[in-house]
Amino acid sequence: MSQEFLDALTAALPDAVFLGDDIPARFRADWSGLSPVMPLALVRPRDTAGVSRALSLCNEHRVSVVPQGGLTGLAGGARPIAGGVALSLDRMTGIEEIDPVMATMTVQAGTPLAVVQVAAAEAGLFFGVDLGARDSCSIGGNIATNAGGNRVIRYGMTRESVLGLEAVLADGTVVSSLNKMLKNNAGYDLKQLFIGSEGTLGVITRAVLRLQARPAAIDSAFCACPDFEAVLKLLQQARRRLGASLTSFEVMWPSFYDFMTGKLPQLRRPFDRNHGGYVLIEASGADATQNGALLSELLAAGIEEGWVADAVLPASERDARDLWAVRESVSEYGRVMGPLTAFDVGLPTVGTDGVVAEVEGECRRRWPDAIVLAYGHIGDSNLHLVINVPASGDDQPHDEIAALVYGLVGQAGGTISAEHGIGVMKKPYLALSRSPQELALMARVKKALDPNDILNTGKVAAFAELCP
Repeated sequence: MSQEFLDALTAALPDAVFLGDDIPARFRADWSGLSPVMPLALVRPRDTAGVSRALSLCNEHRVSVVPQGGLTGLAGGARPIAGGVALSLDRMTGIEEIDPVMATMTVQAGTPLAVVQVAAAEAGLFFGVDLGARDSCSIGGNIATNAGGNRVIRYGMTRESVLGLEAVLADGTVVSSLNKMLKNNAGYDLKQLFIGSEGTLGVITRAVLRLQARPAAIDSAFCACPDFEAVLKLLQQARRRLGASLTSFEVMWPSFYDFMTGKLPQLRRPFDRNHGGYVLIEASGADATQNGALLSELLAAGIEEGWVADAVLPASERDARDLWAVRESVSEYGRVMGPLTAFDVGLPTVGTDGVVAEVEGECRRRWPDAIVLAYGHIGDSNLHLVINVPASGDDQPHDEIAALVYGLVGQAGGTISAEHGIGVMKKPYLALSRSPQELALMARVKKALDPNDILNTGKVAAFAELCP
């Protein structure tokens, strides 16, 4: 059966199918840290018709398919399945249209996020989604995981920036709804089925993105706060004083700030003294003079009233990049920490510091040498944690750490996934964030759209258990 399938697949897509040693190593794993898997075949279509042919054949032969974008996911969602097909959209790139009047961009799913950002800027517009992996991640992957990033507090998750989609269903049916209108209430909003579904309901091939007016000014400030209560006060005042111009509010606990600036000498350490918390604020607006003045007034009020202990305003774009480099130093974890267990969770903002303290305390009770770093987009309730137990070396207690962290998050009324999806790594804990009724409904939707369970089999929802 496998050879018959491979012969049919190769005949249908002669220049797009790769087998055995011809499958490049990068398509065998994603950024989750899970061990690589050699798929039965790699398919790299050049257009939607090719995706349709591939899925139709996979569905006919009951072969699992793992859609792949930029492979930057951290939950194992794009990791291949042994005996299945890896379906990469990396050849389906390009900006098809920018409509300056409607402020939209039509783009192919494999296009890197950074390319989308640059194209929008060249057209005098702005795309609101921004991630540290912007040069590697693809817009289709961003949509499939409903990526968040640095500017959710102003522009929302990726979902808010998608007006229309084209997707291919498991049986090869192409559903094209490339809507460009802000208002369109003609029946079900079908694109929402695919946004955040992690490739389990269909493969996104093209999208219409909503663009914004390009800001005339983007100003940043690096703030030191005496404690987390002061951080929350700064957040409240930033929302009140900056309004819609507040685009980022990135918080770093001392654990993260001290560790990363200590390990990476190239990072600028903005403050001589230690503080209880650190915040990167970004404000953007249409009036350059007013934008900077509002941010300065916020910081002056904070220093006067005590909820800001110190602040640094960059004098140039280079200075701003240097300050943001502290927050974006997460890309260096592998070099300075070794193997780690990483989390992106969502929590009620006021309770975040308590959960961080509980995680730190419990980790060090079990593993005295544990390194626990905390940071996140606290303005949108998103906390990131990374944990390493040096004494364990390469044999990190991932399962024990995950059970500990997700258990505390569940007790606090949070979510196990704020922006990286469920994939395979978080699936065992999904019931901590979703009710049995919600899980059953997810499985019913999956069974309706993918009755043979070929799309990202075993990822996200417990399809087999709930839909026998």
